[in-house]
Amino acid sequence: MTSYEFFLTDSLEKVLPDRRPQAADPGAPRLLKNQRWAFQLAYSCKNDDFGETSTLFSLRCTGSAKAALRLFRVELVPCDYPCHGTWDEDYLTTRPGLLPDLLRPAGWEETFKAVPAQWRSLWFSLDAAGLAPGPADLRLEVLGPEGEKLAEFAFTVEVLDTALPPQTLLQTQWFHADCLADYYHVPVFSEEHWRILDNFMASAADHGVNMLLTPVFTPPLDTARGGERTTVQLVDVAFENGRWSFGFDKLRRWVQMALRHGITEIEVAHLFTQWGAEFAPKVMVQTPGGLEKRFGWHTPAVGGEYTRFLRAFLPALKAELDGLVGLDHVWFHISDEPHDHEKETYAAAKATVADLLADCHVIDALSSYDIYREGIVEKPVVCNDHIQTFVDHGVQHLWTYYCTVQALAVPNRFMAMPSTRCRIMGPLLYQYDLEGFLHWGFNFYNVQRSVRPIDPFRVTDAGEAFPSGDAFLVYPAPDGTAWDSLRGEAHKAALQDLRLLRLCESRIGRPATLELLKDVGGEMTFTQYPRDKAFFTRLWQAVEERLEL
Repeated sequence: MTSYEFFLTDSLEKVLPDRRPQAADPGAPRLLKNQRWAFQLAYSCKNDDFGETSTLFSLRCTGSAKAALRLFRVELVPCDYPCHGTWDEDYLTTRPGLLPDLLRPAGWEETFKAVPAQWRSLWFSLDAAGLAPGPADLRLEVLGPEGEKLAEFAFTVEVLDTALPPQTLLQTQWFHADCLADYYHVPVFSEEHWRILDNFMASAADHGVNMLLTPVFTPPLDTARGGERTTVQLVDVAFENGRWSFGFDKLRRWVQMALRHGITEIEVAHLFTQWGAEFAPKVMVQTPGGLEKRFGWHTPAVGGEYTRFLRAFLPALKAELDGLVGLDHVWFHISDEPHDHEKETYAAAKATVADLLADCHVIDALSSYDIYREGIVEKPVVCNDHIQTFVDHGVQHLWTYYCTVQALAVPNRFMAMPSTRCRIMGPLLYQYDLEGFLHWGFNFYNVQRSVRPIDPFRVTDAGEAFPSGDAFLVYPAPDGTAWDSLRGEAHKAALQDLRLLRLCESRIGRPATLELLKDVGGEMTFTQYPRDKAFFTRLWQAVEERLEL
């Protein structure tokens, strides 16, 4: 015989299979008219006949809000490497196992299986943009194998006639075109590859990405020295009779595709190799003798043919991108994350192109304030565990990022962390008035250093290199679309929190908004911030009350 248990919980609850989740009554949610809101149905069962009795159930959803509601299965994924060897108290677990993360789209006609002695959940996402202002009701019935009613939930959503403002934060989550060709086993820039790229760009935009890493050449990122990633080179390069020529057809298609999804900023892949800028990236060149790898690990970054190549290439690239999006919407990199012992090689590489990029945005990830102070990196993207030093010195227009190293005290998106630790980035981005956010892995489906590709449904830690959840935010669906994750939803919610605070600022000013944020969450820094889920409910309620929404 089977006995079931069902109850609702909020979107920030990670329903672990071996831990009873915390129930949360949604009450009567009040939503801004372009807000997204989510909740979960947690479920478990007991079965004492060794599986002879069915543990299946189905759903019946009615009410005027159903048209704006989408349903997902929250699926468990492997987490072999939940954390590094040092961790803090704000992890859900530090043991390897299975964790909830993947959101697999589901239909109302489907049946679902409760697993005895385990907790699982279904995810419901409501987009208020699909509803008219005013009340909308929702009724959810859970039905057993014979159609009997096992549970029922009903509530009313009120859609307000006020909208969140557009996102002003600049955001890039590095988009790995080669990983999509590798995973789907399609030729690079074939029509099927373009179709998949289009789908993943749509997903990136849905996650607030408005700046797209653009592989004019194969990005020299997370690549073993002497190794290489699958070639994804948007610019055709030819060299004949001592002259360089460039073809931009694929680049134009890429940029136009991004623009269709509302992605307005083009982020040119790094001009020199990672961690020191010692070498050129891989550049394939058509010569009278055929296609050859003209530049790469065998090519010094400075003082040779690659420098002469860049002197020809960058003016042509700038002219092309200026015509496509305007140079003010183009962002260049020299080399990713130079450390103190690499600043000389970074500075030397930068000097070879400094005059050519003087009228352009140039940004790079950085943790060392000394390198910034010396003027070697002029516009830093600072890791969130080092940013306070930059803030204390009054550096303006800062960007931030987190990755595998930011594992203690600060926000991050590891699967083993609670969702609150990802979502708190929204209020912190406002608190610090940051210009941009960068993450290195929207869809990095390789092991560390790109030695080989992985199946992200089986390997979530880049080959036990980075805590699960660091390397990618979305999963590659069988149909070439991107499936979301709990971490992706928490990130979207963070961006909504940021937009809510911008709305508040537009009505009462920044000083009063900061005071409101302090009243709700106390003194906040990147290492000191609210850890409780209720903070976010209090924040939205406080803003609604202050603005009399």
